[in-house]
Amino acid sequence: MKRNIGDRQYRAVFISDLHLGSKHCNSDALLEFLEELDTEHLFLVGDIIDGWRLAKKWYWPKKHNKIVRKLLKISETTEVTYITGNHDEFFRTFPNVQIGKVEVQNRYTYQGVDGKKYLVTHGDMFDHLMRTKVGRRLMHFGDIAYDLLIFLNKAVNFVRRMVGMSPWSLAKYLKRKAKAASNYIGDFSWEMTNYCSRKGYDGVICGHIHHAEIKNHGGVIYMNDGDWCESCTALVENQDGTWEILNKLQ
Repeated sequence: MKRNIGDRQYRAVFISDLHLGSKHCNSDALLEFLEELDTEHLFLVGDIIDGWRLAKKWYWPKKHNKIVRKLLKISETTEVTYITGNHDEFFRTFPNVQIGKVEVQNRYTYQGVDGKKYLVTHGDMFDHLMRTKVGRRLMHFGDIAYDLLIFLNKAVNFVRRMVGMSPWSLAKYLKRKAKAASNYIGDFSWEMTNYCSRKGYDGVICGHIHHAEIKNHGGVIYMNDGDWCESCTALVENQDGTWEILNKLQ
């Protein structure tokens, strides 16, 4: 059920994988979301700026400037925390600094309304592909494949709009159908919750794999806020302490 983002004030909102600096960023939906947003604390959970793509070819349209200006404006009245990711890892050389009033950190410990302690991290450090040179090369190759996938998806959704159908994500469909992709998502979430269990966290909040969900792994809560390339999702904590995923496109 679609609900206006501005219907209520949230205690905290978590978004990640905006990929500013790439053609994949759904800047129209993101700008609309930020205009409607009312929250006490906004978390930018990594891959906000796509440094990988900018290093290959400069791409920075006016709408991406508008998004940055909007985030800075939000930070004047709302606490905003920027958690670094792998695509914006250049910030990791100088964490715990401020961009205007936006705090930049590598990870964050967030306490919910219910008193539970959550680790907030982008999640790439728990991705086995990111731990080796070969794996990182595969990730870069995967970026090329993702470009093609997004191009095909835009073509499909253009046709769907022409016949009055709602948007559809080819990438999400393949993730559900491909066993390897399903196992990858499962392994990623289990590794993160196992770490949190050992370190005394009640849950983890992350991004990275562009797959929004909330689930319980052996008593540890795994929450992924998704992305703003395809699904356009956000993880929110309501004032009563309940958690939910908002989808801007539904």
